[in-house]
Amino acid sequence: MRNYKPLIAEFTGTFCLVFCGAGAVVVNQQTHGIIGHAGVSAVFGLIVIAMIYSFGSESGAHINPAVTIGFMAAGLFPPKHALSYILAQVAGAILASAALKVLFPANEYLGSTIPAGSALQSFVLEVILSFILMLVILKTSQGAKETGTLAGLAIGATVMLEALFGGPVSGASMNPARSIGPALVSGHVSVLWIYLIAPTLGMGAASYLFRPYRSANLS
Repeated sequence: MRNYKPLIAEFTGTFCLVFCGAGAVVVNQQTHGIIGHAGVSAVFGLIVIAMIYSFGSESGAHINPAVTIGFMAAGLFPPKHALSYILAQVAGAILASAALKVLFPANEYLGSTIPAGSALQSFVLEVILSFILMLVILKTSQGAKETGTLAGLAIGATVMLEALFGGPVSGASMNPARSIGPALVSGHVSVLWIYLIAPTLGMGAASYLFRPYRSANLS
């Protein structure tokens, strides 16, 4: 019998990430900046830490399709499980965005990631941010699982750091699911390609460079 607990964990973890993270963006807009950019960045970092501690031992707490692909590229995650992980993550993100739509029906973007400048600028920035994040994930996680005190704090802090300086330019998504949910539910999909391709390229590159130094049992 198949164990669905990892998929439930990925669905729930991604739901919480998008609901709290994108939700912080929405609440900040609705309250005319009362949370602030630093506050939104902190919310993203803190929810990532919380989800790693909550679900790291069950699913690895990828909560990000690009991370799942990155682990697979590094030879740390079985390809046969990748699609189900990604579908669970995307479903969680969409449901979270739908919940935000119900709560804040007048909000136009629902926390969507939108380039502040050119598409190329945001694309390159997302590649680099995702590369750095994946390096931290690979160096602190145990195999394909983001577990342990070091992993949770290091990964959450990296997300917060990158959101602090990259957020005003590209939205600092580093996560296709985080961008897919708000984009689909709000209907603003014209720049979604940036946040599907760039994080996957960045994390894939980090995993490719890291692959010679790690191995795992993929049975």
